Amino acid sequence: MRDTFLIALYAFAGAAVTGLAGAGALRLLRRRSLTASLTVVAAVGVVAMLAGTLAVAWAMFLSPHDLTVVTTVVAMAAVVSLATALLLGRWVVARSRELALAARSFGDGGDFSAPDVPATAELESLSRELAATSAKLAESRHRERALETSRRELVAWISHDLRTPLAGLRAMSEALEDGVAADPDRYLRQIRTEVERLNDMVGDLFELSRIHAGTLPLNPARISLYDLIGDALAGADPLAREHGVKLVGDDVDAVPVEVDGKEMSRVLGNLLVNAIRRTPADGTVAVAAERSPDGVVVSVTDGCGGIPDEDLPRVFDTGWRGTHARTPPAGAGLGLAIVRGIVEAHHGRATVRNIPGGCRFEVVLPAAAS
Repeated sequence: MRDTFLIALYAFAGAAVTGLAGAGALRLLRRRSLTASLTVVAAVGVVAMLAGTLAVAWAMFLSPHDLTVVTTVVAMAAVVSLATALLLGRWVVARSRELALAARSFGDGGDFSAPDVPATAELESLSRELAATSAKLAESRHRERALETSRRELVAWISHDLRTPLAGLRAMSEALEDGVAADPDRYLRQIRTEVERLNDMVGDLFELSRIHAGTLPLNPARISLYDLIGDALAGADPLAREHGVKLVGDDVDAVPVEVDGKEMSRVLGNLLVNAIRRTPADGTVAVAAERSPDGVVVSVTDGCGGIPDEDLPRVFDTGWRGTHARTPPAGAGLGLAIVRGIVEAHHGRATVRNIPGGCRFEVVLPAAAS
């Protein structure tokens, strides 16, 4: 028993010394190639076995012949193990370099394409993660380009929409100041109209900035959609009469929802104004509300003739106005962007689709708890 303990002790001591030396070597080589690290790991295993074997052989006072045999066998095993580790390390390093070259492509704005050569499970997993990251970066770049385009269009349209009323205000104010206005009261009424238009535009910009910043304050309360839509129809009726458009709201269920009444009234008002302006005279704008498996669906259907398929994804973008034929005489294209922002702040969604003769805007809101 004592001999066994001593053999184990000598073997452990020899292997431990080798292991400590290997750990020191790995620390010194931690910034070097993976091949060097794999070679050190293989060398530690072989040399530890060699050191333990020799320590036991010397302690057992083997004959010189037996000691030479043991040493030769272990040395040959060490040479083969080190050569195998070197070849394996070079193979792994080659795969990692190919992966690094592939990863550099999407870092420069391209798409990542994993190397076709076989690789270890870890490198294969890394390739999948890099591919997923590349896809996310590509989607992010696409969104960024779309947002930048939208911002440029918004700045251009806002500049145009501000220039026209400001020029009119300047001309009318100069006419009043010089006393050459034929009808001062009419000029004053026109100035007030233009000021209210500018005030509405600034209000829309402020609302949109709060939505984008995530600071839109909401005060949800339990409200009946029937009452909410009724108030919105009453508010839009003068504009509908002016454009010769008929408003219909007969298919509205008295469904309760928990929303901010002020903000949701703005959503309905924007949708109705958008629909009325794009519906020709003698056309109809219909509002409906009903329960659905997803919650509560509020829809506004107009007679605009439809939206081109390529424009449908952009309808709720900031500043979007569509083709020149659909461009309204006023407004900066912020109404539908505000609609989407407010609806999403209520954990809902806003969509649009074409129907025969027009299009249908739908707002899906979570149903109020019973």
